Amino acid sequence: MATETDTGAMPRFPDGFLWGVSTSAHQIEGAAELRGPSVWDVFTATPGRVKDGSTAAVACDHYHRYREDVALLAGLGVDAYRFSVSWPRVDSPGGLGFYDRLVDEVCAAGVRPVPTLFHWDLPAGLDWRQRDTASRFAEYASRVADRLGDRVGKWITLNEPAEHTLLGHALGVHAPGERLLFDALPVAHHQLLAHGLAVRALRASGAADIGIANSHGPTWPASEAAADREAAEFYDVLLNRMFADPVLTGRYPEGIGELMPGDVHADLEVIAEPLDWYGVNYYAPTRVGAPRGAEIEFGGVTLPAELPFSVVALEGRPRNAFGGPRLPQGRTEQLTRFPDRNRLRLPPG
Repeated sequence: MATETDTGAMPRFPDGFLWGVSTSAHQIEGAAELRGPSVWDVFTATPGRVKDGSTAAVACDHYHRYREDVALLAGLGVDAYRFSVSWPRVDSPGGLGFYDRLVDEVCAAGVRPVPTLFHWDLPAGLDWRQRDTASRFAEYASRVADRLGDRVGKWITLNEPAEHTLLGHALGVHAPGERLLFDALPVAHHQLLAHGLAVRALRASGAADIGIANSHGPTWPASEAAADREAAEFYDVLLNRMFADPVLTGRYPEGIGELMPGDVHADLEVIAEPLDWYGVNYYAPTRVGAPRGAEIEFGGVTLPAELPFSVVALEGRPRNAFGGPRLPQGRTEQLTRFPDRNRLRLPPG
């Protein structure tokens, strides 16, 4: 974090701090005909799912224009480029060759390549409700590391498994469009298991500097009433602790592990594989109250009436590009409180 100098000058970021930009494969690459379909391709092709009829067939055409895009990155003066690798593309002939060329171009521009192995574009036909998908992910991670590991020095296994679980499998507004509510818990567990297995696979391939990127934000009770505080605590467990605690402490929050599939105790040993760093994506705090017994529209998502909490809008705040409240103090709160509850388990040596 930035620190203020004794002279009262503007705060400086520490030596080694990386400024970067990020993208996801499905949103920018295009060239969909040169890879297998993902769950997002199936989702957007389903009538009624996407209002404007958008597809990833062309997107930003990054697949063909990556050299121009990397030149833009270099012009920005950034230190790192976080991009995601498309699992369906890697499973297709010549798919890894594209990432070979991209990484070479990024390195030649003096920018550090930082691949994310999963940013929600699961190959069509696979299902996070199935345990075998975690093993398949580890195999895929190993293939990518074997091909790119000589030039990549920092790895991200998964991006925001909480959002993928909630929006894709519990509420059905993202791919694959499943509305399972709490029956989506196995999706969360199998993604976390996939993360742990991938960490092991990456290290076996000689990779280092490995982490995961989860989104976290403070949960603020709507009032000091007991019902609001209890609902906020449950929400915090569901969206924050259920995804951080297993990775960082080797335990689920109380009452959650019993709801997960398989030999949870053995799986947690894998999920908590020591990391080099833990990534926190921040958007905004969430104000949470007791359930209202009615559907709630929040951030473009309809929250079902049967949820044991309600989300209360934070009014009177400047809005960000997502339409959410702009509250930078929430980032400070998250970063200062997060280490109090979690300690990173570092790999040996």
